[in-house]
Amino acid sequence: MSLPKTLAEDVSRNLVMVARLIDEDPEQAYAYSRIALRLASRVAAVREAAGFAAYATQKYSEALAEFRAAKRMTGSVELWPVMADCERGLGRPERAMAMAGEPEVQKLDKAGQVEMRLVAAGARRDMGQLDAAIVTLQSSELASNAVHPWTARLRYAYADALLAAGREDEAREWFGKALEADKDGSTDASDRLAEMDGVEFVDALDEDEGDDEAAIDTDVASEPAATAKGGNGDDDDEERPSEA
Repeated sequence: MSLPKTLAEDVSRNLVMVARLIDEDPEQAYAYSRIALRLASRVAAVREAAGFAAYATQKYSEALAEFRAAKRMTGSVELWPVMADCERGLGRPERAMAMAGEPEVQKLDKAGQVEMRLVAAGARRDMGQLDAAIVTLQSSELASNAVHPWTARLRYAYADALLAAGREDEAREWFGKALEADKDGSTDASDRLAEMDGVEFVDALDEDEGDDEAAIDTDVASEPAATAKGGNGDDDDEERPSEA
């Protein structure tokens, strides 16, 4: 659907702000998405952006409605995994599992199928089926040594499921593999490994600030009392305000 030039520019500006803010300030991104939605609710890209903004702020019912609208407009199944994850967010993991078995999944590209597998494993865990979640994640994509944009997250999810099942040695191995594939820091695999090994990180900046504060306290304590108060040491000679 085409929009008049001025309106299209207004919508575009709001969508740019949604994309820019959705990670660092999701509430503000959501506010921009609502403006775009009021301006152009019949544009699929607007409905999709509104869906992701609602999803980022955990408004899962609203997100699901927007994703469904975008899917109807485009006929694409690309949003199927995130729609299933909205069902999880709404406390309906059984619906997410049902979606994992629908024909739409076969129409997804490889990245979409991996996302669907992650959602299905999460749904299994939601239902207390931890062993089934582990099996769900076991796949040719997990076994492959090739690194793709989704590899780190898949390995991380597998490691996390193994750890929840008490299989710590295997979990440590897979957190390590996740870290190897995590080039952009999409997971906290390094922190999880450190936690398992009992390593505690100290923020060097905070430590330096603490040392500086301690030094200041020491300097103040070593000064004469009058100097520390900002006086000149001759309190008896100071002219004092007269009391009424």
